[in-house]
Amino acid sequence: MENVKVIIWGLGAMGSGMADLLLKKKGVDIVGAAGRGAKIGKSMYDYMATERGDRPDVIIGEPADVIKEGAADVVLCCTDSFTKEAFERLKFVLEQKINVVSCAEEMAYPKAQSPEEAKKLDEIAKANGVSILGTGINPGLIMDLLVVIMTGCCAEVEHIVSRRVNSLSPFGPAVMKEQGIGISKEEFLDGVKTGKLSGHVGFHESINMIADAIGWKVDKVTQSMEPIMTDVERVAPYKTATPGQTAGCAMKGFGYIDGELKIEMDHPQQIEPEQVGVQTGDYVIIKGTPNVNMINSPEVPGGIGTIAMCVNMIPHVINARPGLWTMIDLPVPRAIMGDMRDLICPDAKIVK
Repeated sequence: MENVKVIIWGLGAMGSGMADLLLKKKGVDIVGAAGRGAKIGKSMYDYMATERGDRPDVIIGEPADVIKEGAADVVLCCTDSFTKEAFERLKFVLEQKINVVSCAEEMAYPKAQSPEEAKKLDEIAKANGVSILGTGINPGLIMDLLVVIMTGCCAEVEHIVSRRVNSLSPFGPAVMKEQGIGISKEEFLDGVKTGKLSGHVGFHESINMIADAIGWKVDKVTQSMEPIMTDVERVAPYKTATPGQTAGCAMKGFGYIDGELKIEMDHPQQIEPEQVGVQTGDYVIIKGTPNVNMINSPEVPGGIGTIAMCVNMIPHVINARPGLWTMIDLPVPRAIMGDMRDLICPDAKIVK
């Protein structure tokens, strides 16, 4: 069997990290990279931690020149956060009859807020004989799939709290902008009011994923968003916050079932939290039979976590029947320590 062929669309913090990880894996080749602007015509290795060495060069090209039918088994799409914004790009890849893994947050459970787009993507994928999945560390694993897994030991579930206290430092400029990092409190509050700041993207997706998985029907999802200010300078790779500016965003999400608050999301996140003594961590708290109190501290780092999730789900997406899938549909994620080709089913949709 030939190596699994991968194209990466978007060489920002996440895309370049996925490229670095793929180069460490057996049985997989990066056969193309798509980008825009000043990156076009440059080497993929210019945006990676890994040196090219004696590897064949991969030149970043326009998407239409790189992503063509038969060119790859899967495209890792690292360009957007929102389903509606990602839709045309994802549609384009699917129409080239190539599988897709997207790290757009809303794509983790797109029917939660974009049911029409989700339906269309499912139809396009099926028509072209390929599969598409949205995943990442959160949403995708920590605040939703992990919660679902932990309900598996419960005979009854009454109430769920998913809490993630994490660092934003590994993420790129797009996430920093969405979170409102490095601006004044007044700018932050105005951004929340006008909708210019999205903060964490994914509460609707996580809440609906959990509810659908265990048989609850969500009536309503609400959320709140407050600034985390800093009194010391914090320097992250992609953004700096000086004293008096926002270093993070504290968000909460609330899912109502039959008019009752059943699912709570608690998600304060900021750059360089350790500088001010904040202990990160991931928590699943289930009131039920039995109760569950799962604690992982410090947090699973968001950057490498998202990178690994997207890479590790490649075989499952290739093996899946055509259509749009979520993390509660496919086999559970696991690290790939052997040859990726060994995880591909013989009758899967491998490009020859």
